[in-house]
Amino acid sequence: MTFPENGGDEAVVCQGLEYTFHHGRGKGTSTKAVDGVDLTVRTGEVFGLLGPNGAGKTTTIRAITTLLPVRAGMVRVFGHDPARQRMEVRRLLGYVPQQLSADAGLTGRENVALFARVFDVSHGERRERVAQALAAVDLAEAADRMAGTYSGGMVRRLELAQALVSAPRLLVMDEPTIGLDPIARTGVWECVEAVRQATGMTVLVTTHYMDEADRYCDRIALMDRGRIRALGTTEELKTMVREQDPQHTDPSLDDVFRHFAGRDLAPGEAPGGEFSDVRRTRRTASRVG
Repeated sequence: MTFPENGGDEAVVCQGLEYTFHHGRGKGTSTKAVDGVDLTVRTGEVFGLLGPNGAGKTTTIRAITTLLPVRAGMVRVFGHDPARQRMEVRRLLGYVPQQLSADAGLTGRENVALFARVFDVSHGERRERVAQALAAVDLAEAADRMAGTYSGGMVRRLELAQALVSAPRLLVMDEPTIGLDPIARTGVWECVEAVRQATGMTVLVTTHYMDEADRYCDRIALMDRGRIRALGTTEELKTMVREQDPQHTDPSLDDVFRHFAGRDLAPGEAPGGEFSDVRRTRRTASRVG
């Protein structure tokens, strides 16, 4: 696939980003999901945004991808303002959400063609773009089968093709391999890496699989309770842990996660964030598997 020239050093910039959810009317309660996030994603890198459920990762991603309004702070995507230039930003993005987006009642090709229309790929380019996207994720031979017959790994690769059909400069993936077996997870990442190497595409990903983050991410931000707690390469983060906790002489990324994004649970609080986050994650995993 041929993608547009990237240009510039910064794909995404967030400064002082905040987002609060209000519950109920009048004097209803509120939850600050994102609390002053500052981060920069460099053009061409794979950037991992890690943290426990309820840390604010998905809310941050939804603000970047124009799915939530930017009410406080600043966001730029290749210099464009999602608050004022929504369509310009959307034309630069490919998005693989947590929830499944493929339609089981359509073929793989029809699913990708639908997204090509949604993302306003010109009629003259549409057929070739669909074929290129399916080939990029190794689904060319299965393209005319119903998506309902696909395995979990094939469904996730189909959704990746849907995100790639518009030739995005920035690919955003929210838990892209949730519920997949190790072989299927590797297959998804091999597709992403192949496209990135060929095009220079930037990737922003959230994942709870520390082995994926350690292997594929150029830099990682650890997020908890709406704030960035640490940011750097995996080696830089491991060095921080060694310096701050001498007991960890050879920390893993799991140790880094627990060190920076671990939390002391409040009375009655369940591990892993809000119940709705856990329910949504389990529902997605059951549908993929």
